[in-house]
Amino acid sequence: MHTSSVQSWALRPAASEDVEAMAELRAVVMRPDLERLGRYDEHRVRQRLRDAYAPEHTSVVEADGAFAGCVALRPFGSGWWLSHFYLAPEVQGRGIGTAVLAGLLARADAEGSPVRLDVLQGSAARALYERHGFTVEREDPVDVYMVRPPRA
Repeated sequence: MHTSSVQSWALRPAASEDVEAMAELRAVVMRPDLERLGRYDEHRVRQRLRDAYAPEHTSVVEADGAFAGCVALRPFGSGWWLSHFYLAPEVQGRGIGTAVLAGLLARADAEGSPVRLDVLQGSAARALYERHGFTVEREDPVDVYMVRPPRA
């Protein structure tokens, strides 16, 4: 049965056994942008997440009690690096990503820390980050590196 709205969502700490679901979700979500950039690789798209996976800095997004996404916020310099922020296509566009991001940014603001991330060139996710105060720090042909200073 397909429902058009998520009734509830929650964040929970990630566990080591979540890695394959996350790697699979990354492959699904990133495929269109990676293909457009001529950089999609069936194995590499999953392996990059496995190689960088740090459960202690990662949260799982659950929607109606089921795995629906993930996000990592790890220490970086004097602040944080946001990565592996993926939501399943069927729960996108319902405000979950905005709410998850707002919560993480509030935590960073409370401790006066900047947050950095990178997003693929042409990714729709860039607009979400810009709405939350991220600006371009630098870019290359594949990635856009963004930063958001802490807010008082």
